[in-house]
Amino acid sequence: MKLISFNVNGIRAITQKSFIDDMRTVGADVICLQETKATVEQVKEAVKAIDGYHVFANEAERKGYSGTAILTKQLPISVTYYMGVDEHDNEGRITCAEFDSFFLVTVYVPNSGSELARLSYRQSWDQHFLSYLKQLEAKKPVVVCGDFNVAHKAIDLARPKENYNKAAGFMQEEIDGMDAYTANGFVDTFRAIHGEEVKYTWWSYRAGARGKNIGWRIDYFLVSEQFLPQVKDAFILNEVMGSDHCPVGIQL
Repeated sequence: MKLISFNVNGIRAITQKSFIDDMRTVGADVICLQETKATVEQVKEAVKAIDGYHVFANEAERKGYSGTAILTKQLPISVTYYMGVDEHDNEGRITCAEFDSFFLVTVYVPNSGSELARLSYRQSWDQHFLSYLKQLEAKKPVVVCGDFNVAHKAIDLARPKENYNKAAGFMQEEIDGMDAYTANGFVDTFRAIHGEEVKYTWWSYRAGARGKNIGWRIDYFLVSEQFLPQVKDAFILNEVMGSDHCPVGIQL
């Protein structure tokens, strides 16, 4: 079973590029999307050319903002869209599909913002989201993927010294949030399989950052520790274009 995760930075915009062909080529059993910036119906319309998938999407109350979706060839047992915390459940940031042997959660974690205006909100989100994941894990193992909006370690961004405690995505408070996921039994699959390999998943649109590979690894697949033996490979598809992110994935 191949699962991929992709922050598309607008599903309607990316489908005007090579997205449909790219997804057909990748041939994943499950495609998780973040930052769809669309209503549920707009998502379904945008991806209908990729045949063979059941589509489940979540939208923000604010139009054209946030949003997540799961496209899956196998019909899930159930799908939910909320963690049950009112302050976090109006931006369409979670879609969760239950399968026989695991829960799959795709998430678009809030960005702290260029002025760090949402840093404290982001900390609250991390605490509540970890609690939500542990509640799911009490029933069966969890696979959680998406844009976590943080580079976990210095190896995960091209310019750590310049950005540490200065820029959203590499603030100590955000790193602490990521530490909490891994300390509570959620394993970073890419690091578990590829060790110290340097690869990024997001590049600024400014100054030709992607061409120069001045990037950040902020998109992840984390899995419950007991589920790690099921993960045969973890990968980053940085040749796939169309967004400021690239897809990441695992093979079960």
